[in-house]
Amino acid sequence: MPNFLFITMLAAFPALSTDMYLPALPVIQQLWGITLVEVNLSLVLFFIVFSFAMLIYGPLSDKYGRKPVLVGGVGVYVLGSLFCALSTNIWFLVAARIVQACGAASASALSMALAKDLYTGNERQKVLAYIGVIIPLCPMLAPMLGSMMLKFLSWKWIFGCQAVLASMAFYGTIVFKEPEFEKTSGGIGAMLFRYLVVLKNVEFTTYCFAFSVIAIGFFGFLAGSADIYIRGFGMDEQQYAMFFGFNSIGFMVGSFTCSRLCVSYSSKSILGFSLAGVVFSSLGVFFAGGSEYLFAAPMFLITFFIGVSRPISNHMILETVDRDIGSASALLTFTYFIFGALAMELISFDWPSKINMIGVMGIISGGIPLLSLFWMARRRMHSHEKLHR
Repeated sequence: MPNFLFITMLAAFPALSTDMYLPALPVIQQLWGITLVEVNLSLVLFFIVFSFAMLIYGPLSDKYGRKPVLVGGVGVYVLGSLFCALSTNIWFLVAARIVQACGAASASALSMALAKDLYTGNERQKVLAYIGVIIPLCPMLAPMLGSMMLKFLSWKWIFGCQAVLASMAFYGTIVFKEPEFEKTSGGIGAMLFRYLVVLKNVEFTTYCFAFSVIAIGFFGFLAGSADIYIRGFGMDEQQYAMFFGFNSIGFMVGSFTCSRLCVSYSSKSILGFSLAGVVFSSLGVFFAGGSEYLFAAPMFLITFFIGVSRPISNHMILETVDRDIGSASALLTFTYFIFGALAMELISFDWPSKINMIGVMGIISGGIPLLSLFWMARRRMHSHEKLHR
């Protein structure tokens, strides 16, 4: 299996694990007679456990290698998917989703580490951009596949399908030839200490945490979209899947645009442009009217500009570290999804307007990383002036 395709499969696990069953959330809510907050626990707790588990897989992969960690993690994911399919109540489903999250974390944490292991410089930036073009196919096609299963089968088949798709990735881990890299040594304490080493890198830490908030508006949309489109705008599951997939096209077009722009423009210029775009598009969501089209249009632009920014920001952050790549990659992905989990829980509450709340999240998500670029630029300028005094 080609390395590029293998990394893409691993990076697709979060979308595979969530977007396919988003159309089923209102069905499960009605079937079991539970609230939106309760049914969204299967989303929120997945991402919380998923995020913290990545912090374990990163150092483990630096110590023992990428392949054994992936074999164990993807195998656990397959079992978790089967447990989800057997769920009979929300608490069984939440517990099964936690098992699923423990497995999915290995794939997501190490996809970026493998990109660092296997590619360098502009080639890595282009690979990340191309992956960014392919990955949105999952959230575009997954809700459609899930809605088709709801129409002809049961929601349980969604998780059965996830188990089958994950088994393909499991085969990929078996045949994967792991690249050579410098492994760490020591016990659990030594592995945890590597995170302190990574966090002492001011440039990495600043960019890591600042750019991890860039998608909180989208994560808020992820958790609230079924309620907004199906309950708010009165759509059926198939119509919702099409509108949700529209945002995936935004990610895809954004990532493709990034791969073209990075040939002629500097990374910082593209980042500044895309982050400003996230802010202004979020203002459009905030002031959107009562129409699904007026909401969908600026939401598409938010995902487009996030798609432009992610390959460059990920490459820029990875360039700040030379060792402990697994730990750095896990920390980067952890912060991205833990902020996302908080955003999904926040949108679940009974706001006067979930659409306005998504707009506020989007403004914050573009503004914070934009400020971090200015702050780091000023810091480097002051450091340069001190050296020449």
